Amino acid sequence: MDSTKILIVDDELIMRESLAGWLERDGHDVKKAASGEDALEMLKTVKFDILLVDMKMEGMSGLDVLKHVKESDPEVAVVIITAYGSISTAIDAMKVGAYDYLLKPFDPNELGMLIEKIIHFQAQARENLFLKEQYKDRTRYENMIAQAGPMQEVFDLIADVAPTGSTVLITGETGTGKGLAAKAIHTASPRAEGPFVVVNCGAFPEHLLESELFGYQKGAFTDAKTNKKGRLELAHGGTLFLDEIGEISMRMQIDLLRVLEDRIFYRVGGTQPIEADFRVIAATNKNLEEAIKERIFREDLYYRLNVISFIMPPLRDRKDDIPLLSEHFLRRFSQETNRHIDEISREAMDEMMLYEWPGNVRELENAIERAVVVGKTRKIMPQDLPIFRPEHLDAPTDNSLREIEKAHISRILNDNQWNISRASQILGIDRSTLYSKVKRYSIQRPPGA
Repeated sequence: MDSTKILIVDDELIMRESLAGWLERDGHDVKKAASGEDALEMLKTVKFDILLVDMKMEGMSGLDVLKHVKESDPEVAVVIITAYGSISTAIDAMKVGAYDYLLKPFDPNELGMLIEKIIHFQAQARENLFLKEQYKDRTRYENMIAQAGPMQEVFDLIADVAPTGSTVLITGETGTGKGLAAKAIHTASPRAEGPFVVVNCGAFPEHLLESELFGYQKGAFTDAKTNKKGRLELAHGGTLFLDEIGEISMRMQIDLLRVLEDRIFYRVGGTQPIEADFRVIAATNKNLEEAIKERIFREDLYYRLNVISFIMPPLRDRKDDIPLLSEHFLRRFSQETNRHIDEISREAMDEMMLYEWPGNVRELENAIERAVVVGKTRKIMPQDLPIFRPEHLDAPTDNSLREIEKAHISRILNDNQWNISRASQILGIDRSTLYSKVKRYSIQRPPGA
């Protein structure tokens, strides 16, 4: 433990030396100043825990020193030393913020007891601050930010499952933070020092996904010029995160099931079995139970993955988190883009609180990034936000969520001349999800768009 740093401020040499001698014998780190002016200069470069300040000095008085110190560093404990025993002087000092006072002459034991009392008080204050910070950090879990009840339950679940080696299935809509939850589980697990390997199962055609997962041997196919390790092999000792697991083909499901059962696999074109030790976390925005009924997802693989499962709540069910998330994204993008955007207007926040956020947190993140980039003032205004407003709809035939989402996607696509990459960024969804929604809703590209 570091020794307590104490500064003695007194214009009498004998008093400075006597005080320093007593305190140094108790193991404290002591410095001395012959005047208030000298003390303030020292305080510019050194952080002290306690100041012992004589009330009556040539030049700056002890009360003046106390006032300056409390303005610059309120955490410093200042003890006033006075030879006059004046109650009014002591009261004045306490009003300004002195921790206590000592009357000359005083016993070294009295001084020692006071110093120990201050040290104990400061330790308690630091502990209380730490506890407050810990409570505040409940709004964060790794890179996830929340204060609403649904996400607090997710935080508790992550803390419970992380130390285990069990397979975890995370479900929820696109953009709810399933990947962040998976990374949080890995980081809080005994495998935290190992790799965290991500496979987006929806981003690869079947033949490429096979090579990505299992790797391949040189000569396995035309472009296989060298041996390549797959993601399964690279995840050894760590965690394999299978994102969008609902997108893989039935054949790949069979291959993956075998791997999950015995952790042994073969590279494409290989004959030697490879054994890998990894934890599996899977995620999907699909209803896998419905997919099983439709015979597009294997029931045995589902139960292999669904050892422990939880749902990431959509943003519309945790709207109390919108201000917290918005402020976080505002600070982040203001710094990244070097744009001095200070706050979000009440009108803009009202619109964000009313909006349903079909793209969830990812859509909110993209909306704030756009607002920071295009905003013309130091405050985000409603017109800076690329979010749905009822007057922009071409009156859907009904008020169902399906029709509202269809109209919203159509508007974003048309506003961006059907630039799929840009539209998916604004909507807060990936390209494959956008393509599937366009197909599902039979959204037609207007002529000339």
